[in-house]
Amino acid sequence: MSSSGLLLIGDIPGFSPQIARLVSMMNYARYTTVSDVGGLGMEQLDYLNDPQSNSIGALLLHIAAVEVWYSAATFAGRDLDAEELREWGAALDLGERARREIRGNGLDYYLDRLRQVRAGTLAELGRREDKWLEEQTPFWEGQHANNYFKWFHVLEDELSHRGQIRWLRKRATGQGE
Repeated sequence: MSSSGLLLIGDIPGFSPQIARLVSMMNYARYTTVSDVGGLGMEQLDYLNDPQSNSIGALLLHIAAVEVWYSAATFAGRDLDAEELREWGAALDLGERARREIRGNGLDYYLDRLRQVRAGTLAELGRREDKWLEEQTPFWEGQHANNYFKWFHVLEDELSHRGQIRWLRKRATGQGE
């Protein structure tokens, strides 16, 4: 992903105006996430700071899994099916299962998964108009949320985990604070 234009939140060919602005923010977040893991080896991607922590690899797969879940929810109006839960469940839930199952992958594996998921997301967003962002459905604790909030939350989740990745990277590479 090129850094050209990343600091401009605005129109992007193929997207309606408001969706383009959301995509602009998603592109910047993804660029910085990918930049923050550049050069990491398998040992660093699997590094656990303590018995309760998540690895950088698990956090990267979690970012993709959250996007998969919100894609199903907002584009298809459904939850993940059994096959999708087998594929993404550990990454969605993190914790013990992720520490057990998400290991032994190189950086390219995680980056490919992120790219594949994002390509699907962008294709779906390109099929929608701005009014889709305003569609509301019941969400957390009986409150309604619109699709704009849901995709903001995907972005927010990635940024939160990017902070964890930065913290873990320093420890996994021995660079300290």
